[in-house]
Amino acid sequence: MKQLTLGFIGLGLIGGSIAKALKAACPEISIIAYDINGSTLALAMEEGIADRISSSIDASFSACDYIFLCAPVSKNDENLKVLKQFLTPSCTLTDVGSVKGDIHRHIEEAGLSGQFIGGHPMAGSERFGYINSKAILLENAYYILTPPPCVSEKRVEDFRQLVTAMGAIPLVLNDEQHDYVTAAVSHLPHIIASSLVNLVKDSDSKDGIMKMIAAGGFKDITRIASSSPDMWQQICLTNTGNIASLLEDYVEALIRIKEQLYKKDAQFLYRFFDEARIYRDSFIETSSGPIKKSYSLTIDIADEAGALASIATMLALNNISIKNIGIVHNRELEEGALRIEFYEEAAIQTAREILKSRGYVIYEKK
Repeated sequence: MKQLTLGFIGLGLIGGSIAKALKAACPEISIIAYDINGSTLALAMEEGIADRISSSIDASFSACDYIFLCAPVSKNDENLKVLKQFLTPSCTLTDVGSVKGDIHRHIEEAGLSGQFIGGHPMAGSERFGYINSKAILLENAYYILTPPPCVSEKRVEDFRQLVTAMGAIPLVLNDEQHDYVTAAVSHLPHIIASSLVNLVKDSDSKDGIMKMIAAGGFKDITRIASSSPDMWQQICLTNTGNIASLLEDYVEALIRIKEQLYKKDAQFLYRFFDEARIYRDSFIETSSGPIKKSYSLTIDIADEAGALASIATMLALNNISIKNIGIVHNRELEEGALRIEFYEEAAIQTAREILKSRGYVIYEKK
């Protein structure tokens, strides 16, 4: 890959992870970064990720071969208006937002469609900010590209190669297809998970019995309800049509299920659960996708003093970071007494080997 100059407008979790991944793969790349957080820019310089920093969007970005719009979606339009005066025709402009229709409209209004390729790296974390960014965040994750029809094949291919260099998997869709697909497999599930959590909250007794026993399967299927409310507010406001349409279909499906419940239609109910089981089991096991994978396992441990501390210490001595650890009280949908969650796939693989070598019985979900 030839020496490139990359610009980043915003250097948070995703922007920082892209910059780190490309620096690791191609150290000769030069990076210019702008962020409203001065300490972020200082840290990026200190770590050798940014070669030049800017306190504003200025003429220094005119040297860029690629510019990544990585600020919050609500700021992209404002930043784009300032950036436009510094763009050269050869520069490829891209973004990292999870809704593409809105940014494509702004790009078209700005007359920049010929040099824009929408981007959506399907990776993330509950943590945020540059300080939590890491090159491996994008590893083997789908990175959806949404070029307008007028963008040249060469420009798309060059950007595809850049995405591959990050360690991600490029996938080309149009912006309308992207927004419909992500509404179905990401946006709607977040609404459903949050609705289920709020339903239990509103239905619980004063002594919180539901909350107390929700730590098993219910907590797993609603895990994504812990995501940023700011981000999901913006997603719902920008992909409204697709989400509302699919939500209407989902509501109709729930009504049909309710009707069959009242009829006690055993055949319908069996088919409903069986078809879902078969389709779900056909999913490819991968770390990519809009809803990040949870790296967790459960193990059997003795109910005795020091048992949990012993395992935590054993993993710590092997430099394995634990994201969460705790006793599973509701095991209706889960085997094992102790659940351990990790940040990365590599960590769970190492932990599995260590625990097995010490004689622990390990259970992992499909």
